[in-house]
Amino acid sequence: MADAATVLVARHGETHWNRTNRVQGWAPTGLTDRGHDQAAALGEAVTERYAVDRVVASDLQRTRETTDGIRDAGQGLPEPTFDADWRERGFGVLQGLLAEDLFERYPAHDDGDSVSALPAAPENGETVAAFCDRVRDAWERLVRSVEPGETTLLVTHGGVIKVLLATVDDRSISATLAPHSQDNCAINEIGIDDGGARLLAEELTDWR
Repeated sequence: MADAATVLVARHGETHWNRTNRVQGWAPTGLTDRGHDQAAALGEAVTERYAVDRVVASDLQRTRETTDGIRDAGQGLPEPTFDADWRERGFGVLQGLLAEDLFERYPAHDDGDSVSALPAAPENGETVAAFCDRVRDAWERLVRSVEPGETTLLVTHGGVIKVLLATVDDRSISATLAPHSQDNCAINEIGIDDGGARLLAEELTDWR
């Protein structure tokens, strides 16, 4: 059996819109000072605990800033590859709305559930099904590309992480999308070998 590969999946650092509970989607939102500190702390922890061979990230501003912070604080991390397929779900015209206003606009959506699970098809946005298909396709490509024993750091978004957890850990997608996202800069560890992918650790934040 080939040596297992590892994919470390991290959420981006805190943004200004995280603080105000606005729908971000593909909006070019930047990190807060706290978000930059989280990224730096994550970079130190990642390089202390793992030998990272590859860095992949969503191409949105908040993930780019997080990746920069991780690499600035870490030791010898490789140049990242930015990929739009790792973006958060696109919410089109709903981007920028306060979550509470969104729930008023869509009263059928349980306001106890996250925005990720919104069943509507927003103008210029993505349906849940289209979003999940995009993330699953990106994951399949990543799995095919990893080398035995390689460790890849993937910097992405809360909604994307939910889809990955449902895919890897055989969870209900609707149940996984409903809760609110993991903490900013939380990390998840996924092992990949001949037997497939398996979740090894979920929402690690002990390094903060």
